[in-house]
Amino acid sequence: MGKAPDGYELLKVLCSPKLIKDANREVATMSGLTDADIVFQSYGRCNSSATFYDDFYEAFTGKSPAIAEKFVNTNMTRQQVMLRGGIKWLLTYALGMLDAKLQELGKSHSRGGLNILPEWYDLWVEALMETVAKHDPKYTTELDDQWRRVMKPGIDLIKSHY
Repeated sequence: MGKAPDGYELLKVLCSPKLIKDANREVATMSGLTDADIVFQSYGRCNSSATFYDDFYEAFTGKSPAIAEKFVNTNMTRQQVMLRGGIKWLLTYALGMLDAKLQELGKSHSRGGLNILPEWYDLWVEALMETVAKHDPKYTTELDDQWRRVMKPGIDLIKSHY
């Protein structure tokens, strides 16, 4: 029979990041909130920041000179409105809405349209998460994971059109 864990070992187990993450997920599930619900709330908090979209585009265009080049002659006010719509479509898709808008977005961003390379979507998500971390006062690593899980199906759909 093994030795009983001392207080320190027990504390390490009880406070492990995985156990805490699992417990947070269980609490969210018990409260009836899905990842998509929680992310939608986070997005609402981000939207209350006047610089959320500016900060996003600064982060995103900083990821690659080729990405920055795509925005050289872009009306950024209009682009920010389109980004707001795109994020909303990704979130509503995760909540079970139809994919028609994401299908259109995939076609317009495909090789035959704006030619947005599939790997740029990973950079887009990284920039988005950096921006969410900066603007959502309730940001946690668990929330970051939830955002990524919620966005992935819609982004995969968009990428599939390339």
